Amino acid sequence: MNAAQPDTVVLVHGLWMTPRSWEAWVDHLQAKGLTVVTPGYPGFEIEVEALREDPDLIARLTVPETVDHLAGVIEALPSKPIIMGHSFGGTLTQLLLARGLGAAGVVIDSAPTEGVRVNPLSQARSLFPALKNPANRHRAVGFTPEEFHYAFTNTLSEEESRQVWERYAIPAPGHWVWEYGLFANFKPGPQETWVDYAADRAPLLFIAGSEDHIMPPSVNRSNAKHYDRSPAVTEYYEFEGRDHWTCGAEGWQEVADHALAWAQKHASSDKPVA
Repeated sequence: MNAAQPDTVVLVHGLWMTPRSWEAWVDHLQAKGLTVVTPGYPGFEIEVEALREDPDLIARLTVPETVDHLAGVIEALPSKPIIMGHSFGGTLTQLLLARGLGAAGVVIDSAPTEGVRVNPLSQARSLFPALKNPANRHRAVGFTPEEFHYAFTNTLSEEESRQVWERYAIPAPGHWVWEYGLFANFKPGPQETWVDYAADRAPLLFIAGSEDHIMPPSVNRSNAKHYDRSPAVTEYYEFEGRDHWTCGAEGWQEVADHALAWAQKHASSDKPVA
């Protein structure tokens, strides 16, 4: 056990979302005495409503500039934080840990890094709104309330799902879905979501929900298994009955507390071990 636990948690949001999606977690973790940082992607400092009005900003976004931006935020902190990412924020968290950042990482319903070839039917159906038109590769692509209900909030009622969609949902960069959800595994050489699965890094926990349509448990299990050759701690945990909106749906506190307890237990540090 480390002599001093990390006192900062960095929460990285996923696609179709903004830092607002973490609002309940911020209050919950701050009440435990932690400093909580919720960096947006470059340009996402504005509110959900403003992003909906300027989708071109989203369409132009790239993964390298996003990882660089998040890395800059983390490197400016006084000590290594715990990094937690949801959905594509899980991919970004893995890329950040691969850079040597963070004392521990937790990825929740994570989108996969390159090399994970599991593509369940529910995932294909969830991503179809972005993939159905090749022109979407150059656009910001949003979900209708009905598409969002299937992909994100399938354990909620239609009314509950609509409320989540209205408060949190924004379009996502179409080329991210096409490139990293479809073509990355078919291109020669490492792409932008590649990590060295055999390398050492901070401990990493994968959390999945049994009812997640867009990033099902099989995707997360496969992603975690890719790290079998790494000397670093890698673990997998699955919550029964939870969908992709697990960080906001009723009972989210259990997910938050499990993620935090695991990260604090396994956190690495540059400080001497007690």
